[in-house]
Amino acid sequence: MQEKPTSFSIKDWADDDRPREKLLRKGRNVLSDAELIAILIGSGSRDESAVELSKRILASVGNNLNELGKLSVKQLMKFKGIGEAKAITIAAALEMGRRRRGEEAQRTNKINGSKDAFELLQPLIGELPHEEFWIVYLNNANKVLHKEQLSKGGMTGTLVDVRLVMKHALEQGAVGCLLAHNHPSGTLRPSRSDKEITKKLQNAGTALDIKVLDHLIISQNTYYSFADEGIL
Repeated sequence: MQEKPTSFSIKDWADDDRPREKLLRKGRNVLSDAELIAILIGSGSRDESAVELSKRILASVGNNLNELGKLSVKQLMKFKGIGEAKAITIAAALEMGRRRRGEEAQRTNKINGSKDAFELLQPLIGELPHEEFWIVYLNNANKVLHKEQLSKGGMTGTLVDVRLVMKHALEQGAVGCLLAHNHPSGTLRPSRSDKEITKKLQNAGTALDIKVLDHLIISQNTYYSFADEGIL
């Protein structure tokens, strides 16, 4: 259904209040998140401007763009003033941002520490609603040879095949590997099973001269590193 025109179109604002003009004059970096979203949607509702509507949408997700990116088109359309076209525009823009970060992470070809590993893997698993277990295989200079999803689970956990991990490590010619999985709940404390599978992989790797360098538990914004915590 076509959205009705309102009196809050950005083109009707004073020049100093227009996010588009502000971007042109001062650059994209000076705009707030709400102003950037206002540019995407173009107009608000009959009761509020595009910026005010954008602020309300952001407030509903704690002003967190990652959380906003998880909203579906239908969820976005629940906000008064957001029709299907505007909801699709917001969803598409945020997905492009997520992919951009992922492409930047793909250029990481050497892991110097847990932060590098997090930057590589967060775009892949940090925002998923289910748990996945990933492996990153490294050469003797800690350069990434290959990374892959080993298993995918539900909300409660996932299974890991130790033999498959070592088989793939040998195929890649790896001398080290990083383990990583996400916790959709956001809790970073390692579970008993997390510790057990890490130990099993360590033992298997020792026999084949393949070192498990770290195991990361990844959430949306941060991570837990077994190596950093001294429990590897």
